Amino acid sequence: MVLEKIKQKFSKEYRDVKKCIVPYSGGLDSSIVASLLKDLGIEIITVTLDLGEGRDLKEIERKAKSLGSKKHYTVSSKDEFVRDYIYRAIKTNCLHEGYLNSEALSRPLLVKYLVETAIKENAQAVAHGGTGRGNDQIRIDNGVRALAPHLRIIAPIRDWDIQRDEEIDYALKKRFIKEAEMPQFSKDENLWGRVVRSGPIENPEKEIPEEAFRWTTPVEKTPDKPTYVELEFARGIPIAIRILDSKRKLITDEVGTSVISVLNRVAGANGIGRIDTIEDKTVGLKIRVGMEAPAASIIITAHGELEKFILTANELNFKPTVDQLWNKIVYEGGWYSPLKEELDAFVDKTQEIVSGKVMVKLFKGSFEIMGRSSKNALYDVYLSSYGKESVWDQQEARAFAKLYGLEDVIAYLIKKHSG
Repeated sequence: MVLEKIKQKFSKEYRDVKKCIVPYSGGLDSSIVASLLKDLGIEIITVTLDLGEGRDLKEIERKAKSLGSKKHYTVSSKDEFVRDYIYRAIKTNCLHEGYLNSEALSRPLLVKYLVETAIKENAQAVAHGGTGRGNDQIRIDNGVRALAPHLRIIAPIRDWDIQRDEEIDYALKKRFIKEAEMPQFSKDENLWGRVVRSGPIENPEKEIPEEAFRWTTPVEKTPDKPTYVELEFARGIPIAIRILDSKRKLITDEVGTSVISVLNRVAGANGIGRIDTIEDKTVGLKIRVGMEAPAASIIITAHGELEKFILTANELNFKPTVDQLWNKIVYEGGWYSPLKEELDAFVDKTQEIVSGKVMVKLFKGSFEIMGRSSKNALYDVYLSSYGKESVWDQQEARAFAKLYGLEDVIAYLIKKHSG
């Protein structure tokens, strides 16, 4: 039995833990952790963050208490998540090897509230449902150690080597989940993205089943006319959105942190944002994942287009290096690292003038940039035009063309004639 297997290890390693804070999502892993710790005689206090994913928070609280939670905290953290985490990620174009950093963005915020609750409740430990295969073990462990090194960290599934079949067996015997309700997939959701793993998704040769998706409409069921979206950015972040129909008639507009939720709904209805990719875990494993990120997919592309419109060529050549490193650090649990903070300073400086509007066309599972505008644009139609309205004097480029690359031409001729 799982409980008997754990007791032998727990009695020695965590005998001083009387009270523990448990992040609770209502899913299988967090339910297993809460129930196990309660069965082992530890007082548990559960914490759920509202990250804009639309879950039934009252039902999650009810379930937590049914598992023995002494006290449950529900934190309304959606706006904070957008403001302090998603916005910062947008500025870095939020991609790690083609993978949207949605999970990694939410973990530092989760850690913040776990630690605050532990201090408030005078708890000795924080627990989590991370496995030995995933990155959450690094993100949560390192975050807790950075913010509260005195707290113990308990990760039962990893530390006590609990396998998936043992989890399911335990859950069924404890009757906090029915066999018919057993999840087919492992999922993680927040406003920025939805990630699904395990089950039939693990076979990389087969298409991800339609039932794995929740936020996006199958392409064949999407509207037969395009939808247009105008995104407005200020200092690198989206501050407003206008939704227009196929005739460019305004349907709705929103401002502030609601931009992402609105775009998730509209883009998802147009079948946009499904991603099938291979994720390289920090521990060295390759995992196949399915993602839904309707708003994120469009916002990142639109933001990148605005950067190309505004930043200099040298900035555009260098910034992707910073973006890539920033996202790698965050993906690997380094939110509190000095280098990440230093990279933030560079990114923030580049974004001071990244303001403007981008028009996007959504249709049948795809989207394309239709236009952009900015008072800070380096683009000048009177310089760039090939027509008679151009003010560019082509003759001025004659000497430039002769000198540019001169060294390479000389080197090539010497090499050619020396051979």
